[in-house]
Amino acid sequence: MSGHSKWANIKNKKEKTDAQKGKIFTKIGREIAIAVKEGGGPDPANNSKLRDVIAKAKAANMPNDNINRSIKKASGDGNNVEYEEVVYEGYGPGNIAVIVNVLTDNRNRIAAEMRHIYSKSGGNMGASGSVAWMFDKKGQIVIERTALMDEDEVMMQALDAGAEDFVAQEDAFEIYTAPADFSAVRENLENLGFQFISAEIGQIPKNTTNIDDAETIEKIERFLERMDDNDDVQEVFHNGVWEEKE
Repeated sequence: MSGHSKWANIKNKKEKTDAQKGKIFTKIGREIAIAVKEGGGPDPANNSKLRDVIAKAKAANMPNDNINRSIKKASGDGNNVEYEEVVYEGYGPGNIAVIVNVLTDNRNRIAAEMRHIYSKSGGNMGASGSVAWMFDKKGQIVIERTALMDEDEVMMQALDAGAEDFVAQEDAFEIYTAPADFSAVRENLENLGFQFISAEIGQIPKNTTNIDDAETIEKIERFLERMDDNDDVQEVFHNGVWEEKE
């Protein structure tokens, strides 16, 4: 996710999603499993963490049948797979700061795979906390902007819903919340009838690194693709900014 415009990056992710829906849904299924086990059971009415993951799943166009299957599987006695949440930090090509969120059933394996991806891409995996200070953890909600929407009205609705920041892009509205307020803001906006292109808690860079060298941009994009292709990687956040290819 690029720092200057989350929506610009989401458009790229939507293109990938169309080609790799199965992989995306599998990754969200792992998040559902964690939410069911740690958030309070399989009933979304009593599990705010699960409600948040369901909202994320719907924003990714995950069918309700898939969501329900994942919940049922996570709450079943036969589901013995235990996933662990791990965060890897470091610097990627072009010296961009990178945070990788992982859900894995084999910590040793994924640690080796992360080191390999970083080193193969010309980056360097760091210790815990090595780049986290360069990011703010925020709730992020993105709504597609249409001609019928009034910017001031949407902004007031977002702020009234509890958002702490609102950014109007050319083709989207980006809404930011404190992590603790994310669930309430998301549900308030859902109740107002808004549909989300993205709804999740993520890492927003405090400052960005501008990349204008074509070779470096290509290296970064290959690095991010390798991360996305890893089944255990859930999300990748970085502070790189560059012009997207048409």
